Amino acid sequence: MSDRAVLLANLGSPASTEVADVRRYLNQFLMDPYVVDLPWPARRLLVGLILLLRPKQSAAAYASIWWEEGSPLVVISRRVQQALQAKLDMPVELAMRYGEPSIEKGLLALASREGVKEVLFMPQYPQFAASTVTTSIREAERVVAEHKLNIKLTVVPAFHDKPGYIDALVASAAPHLEQGFDHLLFSYHGLPERHLRKADPTGSHCLNYPDCCDRPSPAHATCYRAQCVSVTRAFTERMGLRDDQWSLAFQSRLGKDKWIEPYTEARVEELVEQGVKRLLVMCPAFVADCIETLEEIGDRAREQFIEAGGEELVLVPCLNDHPQWIDTLAQWCKTEPSAA
Repeated sequence: MSDRAVLLANLGSPASTEVADVRRYLNQFLMDPYVVDLPWPARRLLVGLILLLRPKQSAAAYASIWWEEGSPLVVISRRVQQALQAKLDMPVELAMRYGEPSIEKGLLALASREGVKEVLFMPQYPQFAASTVTTSIREAERVVAEHKLNIKLTVVPAFHDKPGYIDALVASAAPHLEQGFDHLLFSYHGLPERHLRKADPTGSHCLNYPDCCDRPSPAHATCYRAQCVSVTRAFTERMGLRDDQWSLAFQSRLGKDKWIEPYTEARVEELVEQGVKRLLVMCPAFVADCIETLEEIGDRAREQFIEAGGEELVLVPCLNDHPQWIDTLAQWCKTEPSAA
């Protein structure tokens, strides 16, 4: 038995589709300073206003995609955990940054296991963003320090450029592309533009040029948008797609701030105007299907596309528990993160 254990971490989900549970989840999520990066008084005021109406709207959205077993994100993540556990001789736990099972419970459970000296912490985000990766790491570090856990926390970094990830993405999506399509849209979760600028170590690269993602720069190591572009290019090159067969956009805007463009809603309308009838949509910012894929794209974007004159929008499933993705995770768990 290895002295290493694994903690898979994803974003999270409300406990149920009840408005009270959704409000509790949204409050925890939006009050995270890495998500809404405003001073506490301004953040509390803004989130308070959002919570007046948003929980009821979000509860309806969750209800439309909720499975009998529970939240799709949590159910799928449990399947991944179980499939990964079957391939490893080390304990594997699942955690969510918001909601349950919490990172705190996951770390405490692993620290209590006899012989565990190191926890491989694996945030399930291909691209780096402070609002996903950094906040998860900080929470894990808080738990280790607060509970004085005698374990080493080893973090697996964002994996957008890891060959194993791209291989798994191609393997899982290729059968859907082989069914034929007019256009493939890569829809990534959006971020406020200021998040990109704050993460830019050079202070002068991100969003300062029309082709900033194409210009080599140290900023790309922490630039979410550049890493989305990187994944898209790696995938389309592997699949042999022409430039006119695909495009990239960003979804899930919140508030009035400027978010990175182009926006998915606008791009869907443009594609219809260009004569696209069968649209495939991939969401490579996520490794498991969730409300942002199943409801935003599978329901709302599909309805928008058809109402605008399109014929069929097909949501390509995320990696979920695809066997090649499980094999990739298992390989990473057996090696140092730097070699993953």
